[in-house]
Amino acid sequence: MTAIAHQRTRTTARATSPLRSRAAVRNLLEPQTLTPADLSMVLLVTEEHTDRPMPTVTVPEIPAVMHDAARLGIRSVKLFAESSGRDDTGEISLAVDSLMARAVHACKSAEQSIAVMTETCLCSYTDDGVCYITDRNGRPDVPATVEITSRQAIAHAEAGADIVGPASMVLGTVGGARKALDQSGHDGVSVMPHVIFWSSLYDRFRLTMGATPKAGINREFQINPGKADQFVDTALRMEAAGADMILLEPAQFTADVLVALKGQTRAPLFPFSVSGEYNTLSHMDRETGRRDVRLLVELFTMLKRAGATASITYAALDIARQLT
Repeated sequence: MTAIAHQRTRTTARATSPLRSRAAVRNLLEPQTLTPADLSMVLLVTEEHTDRPMPTVTVPEIPAVMHDAARLGIRSVKLFAESSGRDDTGEISLAVDSLMARAVHACKSAEQSIAVMTETCLCSYTDDGVCYITDRNGRPDVPATVEITSRQAIAHAEAGADIVGPASMVLGTVGGARKALDQSGHDGVSVMPHVIFWSSLYDRFRLTMGATPKAGINREFQINPGKADQFVDTALRMEAAGADMILLEPAQFTADVLVALKGQTRAPLFPFSVSGEYNTLSHMDRETGRRDVRLLVELFTMLKRAGATASITYAALDIARQLT
């Protein structure tokens, strides 16, 4: 047998590569790829606890949660706040003592080093539950929507937010927020708009936060999940309008557009794993009393590999505890 043939025989006979056959070598060459720093924690803030589809926190509970997050190595939190009052202008969202403002204060007072992200949107504040102001004919009033959400951005910045998130997908809200922040002395606050594929994965969030439109789900401004090119184009237009970062949702269905955007922008990219993903890809283990988040770990590992700066998730604390 020639030396070459002998070499081929040896190669064929191997069951696996030496790089993977021993645990010590795997640990050396394949270190843990997902860390708590790769996660952003979602908090749904409510005035009081009631039976809801998604876990919520009240303002007095926020400091303890923030301390846990800091101890585990989580670096950011994404806040959503309900509203007990509604009107046809959304101006109730601008109150200095709004639930969102109090939640931001509580987060920054507890852990100054953790970046606080907010959502500037109207679905929790308008009578009809839509994300924009409507005119007398029930059509979107774009100038009014841009004006009120820009004022929301200022209100959140004054409360201490580090990053504000235009979420309505109405064109003009990103540029409006950036201009308003710059002109009000909050030029150091970042703008991270939501770029959204429409999906049924949002239902539990809507039910929890009272953000379901009375007329039914309106997909006018969200993007058909078959239109990846529209998603990428929208994100790039938002960046050109003043976005500093981009939020992509739902995370599970954005891997392809994440890769495409990674090749076209230097803006940090944050996939948002929404409520339906949390409930579908994790569950409570009856034996241990802990949430089984293994599938979410796999999802966020893949998204990090695809270029995510961090993944926003309701399961951040559960995953961080497992990783550490």
